Amino acid sequence: MAEPLLEVKDLRVHFDTDDGVVQAVDGISYGVSAGQVLGIVGESGSGKSVSSLTVMGLTRSSNARITGEIRFRGRDLLQASNEDMRAIRGGEIAMIFQDPLSSLHPFYKIGDQLVEAHRAHTDVSKAQARDRAIEMLGLVGIPDPRRRVDGYPHEFSGGMRQRVMIAMALINDPKLLIADEPTTALDVTVQAQILELIQRLQRELDTAVVIITHDLGVVAEVTDEIAVMYAGRIVEHAKADTIFASPQHPYTWGLLKSIPRLDTPRDEELVPISGRPPSLILKPPGCSFHPRCPYVREAHKKVDPVLEPTGGADPSHKVACLLPSETRRALWSALQSGETPDEAREEVDIPDTLSGSAGPDAGAQAAAPANEEVSGS
Repeated sequence: MAEPLLEVKDLRVHFDTDDGVVQAVDGISYGVSAGQVLGIVGESGSGKSVSSLTVMGLTRSSNARITGEIRFRGRDLLQASNEDMRAIRGGEIAMIFQDPLSSLHPFYKIGDQLVEAHRAHTDVSKAQARDRAIEMLGLVGIPDPRRRVDGYPHEFSGGMRQRVMIAMALINDPKLLIADEPTTALDVTVQAQILELIQRLQRELDTAVVIITHDLGVVAEVTDEIAVMYAGRIVEHAKADTIFASPQHPYTWGLLKSIPRLDTPRDEELVPISGRPPSLILKPPGCSFHPRCPYVREAHKKVDPVLEPTGGADPSHKVACLLPSETRRALWSALQSGETPDEAREEVDIPDTLSGSAGPDAGAQAAAPANEEVSGS
């Protein structure tokens, strides 16, 4: 098997603050190959944006503690100098940020900003860079690009500004594109157009893409694999089809059940995930999801689950859950049939014993004090 273009290993990003240590990213691992699209999904505060900003070298600060490995084309980016990262950032790795209006300078014309982005990484004249800017605006679907290249950001709609940001990200033919909430604040029609554009450009340019979003519906059609993040960790990782057909983590179930569907009755209510994401300074002991999990057992409050293979048909499918696999399948089947989490809990027998995903040290962890930090992936 070819080496992944991007390989993240046990990445941890902690920030020292006056209130305590923010464990923004707490031991995540994933890989992305050339031409592959990975979706990273989770609520706000799950660590998905921080993990990708760290790949770009944008979380380096005096109060940041970053460990692990981020290998891009075999090179560990965490060991790269700031000067080297400036050369890589915007050149070989590019990023589309959440808000295009705040990402584009309001005082400068679109064309000038595209020209600057291109000339920062290539040895070309202003005229050549301008031609490249016009070419990219046309490629992302901006009408009359030769005229619009001289427009200001406020003269473009939200969807068009996002297209400009995509053009800027791709102007130097990056090997990896990170799209952080690329459809936020856009209406549904424009969302579909932006996602279709990213998918088309990814196919044409063979670019690896990481899409960050809080909405599983956004990544349903465009991703090859999906990583679900919660409280700074990946709690489930599988091929996109597997995530939607046979998810195995209660948090993933909650994300899926909160998405409107065309094949359900119009009067059927969505089922939100109860509670709020935990503080990344004071995480709950044991499984971080246990305060919000409808299927929690006492042992889950003490033992930290490990991300490990489910043993199913998809060899890439991994989950960090203490429920036995048979129980998870039965609960998901009940939820699919239209039952609420409370009804599913009443129907399915949920054992108090721990599943194999608790890891070999489950007994010792269960006996550990509640305030003792327990390691996990």
